[in-house]
Amino acid sequence: MPSSDLLPEPADALTDYPHRVLFPTRWNDNDIYGHVNNTVHYMAMDTVINAWMIDHAGLVIGPDGDAPIGLCVESGCRYLASVEYPDTMMIGLRVGKLGTSSVTWELAMTRGDGMLVAEGTFVHVFVDRTTRRPTPIPTGMRSAMEGLLQGTSSPREVRL
Repeated sequence: MPSSDLLPEPADALTDYPHRVLFPTRWNDNDIYGHVNNTVHYMAMDTVINAWMIDHAGLVIGPDGDAPIGLCVESGCRYLASVEYPDTMMIGLRVGKLGTSSVTWELAMTRGDGMLVAEGTFVHVFVDRTTRRPTPIPTGMRSAMEGLLQGTSSPREVRL
């Protein structure tokens, strides 16, 4: 991972998002209209959340194990401006709300020129792997999420 001094300064739109990721677009992300298709924004948000969960909150991917899993029960995205290949987006992540068994993720995306292009939300409910019934977020995971609660941690930037 490159040192943070090689990363650009975040746009003002991302100052309240403690975790930031550079997300390069690809040639095939553009659609027939010449801009990045809306599905790419959702894929990017999902990727940023899950990469953070694996790297910082102990999420284990795969069917094995007995730890609860987070299921997406709601998502949304508000598009504000277009993105085109070869733009690189900077995506900010924070926790907007942390419940007993659920977390509301808030994300903001900017282009390389700093323009805010989209804002999104994902709500994950943690459930037992077998019964699929809600269960409390594991303590270690919850602790990591608390570090992303809006206004509670220092910014950290990474590249995907």
